[in-house]
Amino acid sequence: MSDAREKDDAPLFETLGCRLNAYETEAMRNLTAQAGVKRAMVLNSCAVTREAVRQARQTIRRMKRAHPGRKLVVTGCAAQVNADQFAAMAEVDLVLGNREKLDPAAWARVAEGRGERVEVGDIMAAETATSPMIDGFGTRARAYVQVQNGCDHRCTFCIIPFGRGNSRSVPADTVLEQVRRLRDKGFNEIVLTGVDMTSWGADLDGSPRLGDLVTRILDGVPDLPRLRISSIDSIEADPALIEAISHHPRLMPHLHLLLQAGDNMILKRMKRRHTREDAIAFCEAIRATRPEITFGADIIAGFPTETEEMFENSLRLVEECGLTWLHVFPYSARAGTPAARMPQIDKAVIRDRAARLRAAGADRVQAHLSSQIGARHRILMESPRLGRTEGFAPVRVNADQPVGQIISARITGRQDEALIAEI
Repeated sequence: MSDAREKDDAPLFETLGCRLNAYETEAMRNLTAQAGVKRAMVLNSCAVTREAVRQARQTIRRMKRAHPGRKLVVTGCAAQVNADQFAAMAEVDLVLGNREKLDPAAWARVAEGRGERVEVGDIMAAETATSPMIDGFGTRARAYVQVQNGCDHRCTFCIIPFGRGNSRSVPADTVLEQVRRLRDKGFNEIVLTGVDMTSWGADLDGSPRLGDLVTRILDGVPDLPRLRISSIDSIEADPALIEAISHHPRLMPHLHLLLQAGDNMILKRMKRRHTREDAIAFCEAIRATRPEITFGADIIAGFPTETEEMFENSLRLVEECGLTWLHVFPYSARAGTPAARMPQIDKAVIRDRAARLRAAGADRVQAHLSSQIGARHRILMESPRLGRTEGFAPVRVNADQPVGQIISARITGRQDEALIAEI
């Protein structure tokens, strides 16, 4: 996601990675304006894979070529985990950690030119989730709200806890205030986001659960047409959350599940907390009460020690869970993770398995889109001619519509990976 809106000396921003990064970029936009930062550009980086770190380095070089006179600040998870690596790049003027990027004092030092070149603290020392208020995303389509940051789990493949720290929850009252603020700005869809969403509340008084928060938002902001959850760990979904997903019409019928694999031995070696049977049972139970729901999932191809038979279990999971929107990650070893020390799979095998998973996902997408022809959908417009259904399917319409509005249209066909609708 890039920001080419250069207004005089205002900072420029580029965001890589997750929805939480997108939220934090908007917070930084406000913080840099308040601090008076001029002639700077900020890259908010991702570290989820080695490819993400490579992309960050590539983006840094491109940004500096495009704007050689601007100070370049690198922040985000890649900067937190690999601060020295980015500080060594000639194009980089300053490296800020994930805590520092949301600290007004840090940006005041940037504005005054008196900070250290590398300001990256101990993320594990963070005890609360910093959640600055924002007013939008430069688009009228949807807005993200951070409800949680960090992760207490230590999956053997994952570097993210070392970039984000341990799990910290944003208090419910703060979340509600942010949702109301964005709704008052005209947003018709709010997406709740975090690193480990289903851990929300464990560190708050009374240990509320994510379902309690979702229910409070739906009840407390009754004029919000659409509430969406980003990614969840299905095994940790609490009863109130399952009830809301199953029955509340304003909670969108689309869930992205952090499944990672479909073989029990691989799941155990990943230190995941569910089995393939748990995943299948969850999807079947939700679909029984809300048949229109669609599921997406993260799946890793070629995890260390994965045999062909183990991979086939992951491939079958696509059908057995009825997954539609797949995020396929070819496994890449991250230094400092236990999985990097396990017996590795040949890279050609990993590429082949990733391609087979993506092909299975593409088949599921086409089947889903075909099943929607003739139906009428409520579509949130992301651009004058493109929007998304409640189940997150992209829709192209035949006439310009107001961006950010929800329209009703009949689906007449599909093209590539999108539906076609007539107004």
